[in-house]
Amino acid sequence: MQVLVTGGAGFLGRYIVDLLLERGYRVRIFQRSDAPDLAQRGVEIVRGSLSDVDSVQRAVMGCDAVFHVAAKAGVWGRRADYFKVNLEGTRAVIDACRTSGVKWLIYTSTPSVVFNGDSFRGEDEELPYGHDWLCHYAESKAEAEAVALAANAVGGLQVCALRPHLIWGVGDPHLLPRVMERARAGKLRIVGDGKNRVDITHVRNAAAAHIAALDALGRGKAGGRAFFISQGEPVVLWEWINELLSRVGVPRVEGKIAYPVARRIGSILERAWSLFRIQGEPPMTRFVATELAKDHWYSIEAARVELGYEPERFSTEAGLEEFVAVYLKKRK
Repeated sequence: MQVLVTGGAGFLGRYIVDLLLERGYRVRIFQRSDAPDLAQRGVEIVRGSLSDVDSVQRAVMGCDAVFHVAAKAGVWGRRADYFKVNLEGTRAVIDACRTSGVKWLIYTSTPSVVFNGDSFRGEDEELPYGHDWLCHYAESKAEAEAVALAANAVGGLQVCALRPHLIWGVGDPHLLPRVMERARAGKLRIVGDGKNRVDITHVRNAAAAHIAALDALGRGKAGGRAFFISQGEPVVLWEWINELLSRVGVPRVEGKIAYPVARRIGSILERAWSLFRIQGEPPMTRFVATELAKDHWYSIEAARVELGYEPERFSTEAGLEEFVAVYLKKRK
């Protein structure tokens, strides 16, 4: 089987590639930069941008299955840039799949597609798409997911979407390193009362879910559906963060800031960054304040039943031990 992974040299993409190679599949990745280490393992590299339709077509040609993992992430930036990559790029991938006769497409989405500023406590995929987005990433991914799912069963293409929540693990270039950096610098504060529970997803489980989705589509199941993916057991966010910090020798976060105050600060900073065209991301935004203060965890029963997904294959504790061991070794 020939399989394409867009963003295959990224954090999640590499773990998906590993599992595909273990199965003996021929693997191709598509991205803007080179990946010589993957090329040495027999992975075909096609360089290009999701905004370049011709390069997308070239990458998809001859493939049986496509994992569309690449996206423009983050909570700050121009709306047009997010929609160009996340929405128009997804349309380009779908069109290329149809042209090339691809059988199966797995779209990597995000739980942020249901963001509306409220807390979520165990809800499932019946949730509608969000509103009052506060974040171009979430809005663009919601529209892209809808487009992807609408393409299911059109021209023989089977499509499903996965919504892994807060992916972390060894190789994480963003989430945990950023948390530890800010905590070490004394710039991290607990937003709200510090008791909010959230879903997290170890990268090994997120990758396994993608392979399970491919298998499910191959069995004629899961087409046209989205699935929440997580460890299956939400954590108290700030307790989990402080446990990690303690294990790597970084002072625990004790200071707090009320959610309404953090949200107001985020609003002020957003206006300042826009008005003065300040480079980089504001240290606080309304979206981030909301995500750090409120509950957001979801049922993964549908993924268990339809995909055969089992997060117990790699537990949260095992993930922490592995991450800490690798981190401390690199710090020596």
